Amino acid sequence: MIDNLLIQSLTRFPAILRAVMAEVDDATLRRQGGADGAAWSIVEILCHLADEEVEDFRTRLQLTLRDPKADWPGIDPEGFARSRGYQDQNPHEALDRFLRAREESLVWLASLGDADWSRAKVHPRLGTLRAGDLLASWAAHDLLHLRQIAKRLYESVNAAAEPYETEYAGRWTA
Repeated sequence: MIDNLLIQSLTRFPAILRAVMAEVDDATLRRQGGADGAAWSIVEILCHLADEEVEDFRTRLQLTLRDPKADWPGIDPEGFARSRGYQDQNPHEALDRFLRAREESLVWLASLGDADWSRAKVHPRLGTLRAGDLLASWAAHDLLHLRQIAKRLYESVNAAAEPYETEYAGRWTA
């Protein structure tokens, strides 16, 4: 039952992401966040989502369900952002890549039937991770990055508002 709710969350996310991304201009998509500009831009987040869809969550969940003792391929999200030039990629192509990969993931998830979500992998740093933990984390990962995208949009509005203030709207606390 819980797997259905998590898969529904994974299913909903592409439509949410498409709606949030509609009509966002290129400057906003490439604006890096944070006081020092070190936080990922929206285009970097989109590239990360696309790569994580294939190289992290789907692959690692497949391996855990099939053979929990199998080695997982290495990932380096921060390193990938630099080495793969996320900031210079086309944001619309990155979004399309994510959407195609998510559709493939949803087809695969639908094919699982009654998966054993208790199958577990012992991760050298994180300890025991069950397949259900990976599925739940996959759905949560989407929403963490949705929050990050919202933060970049909020920062863009604040920058565009200068010399005016946005305090009347409330403070960003997340």
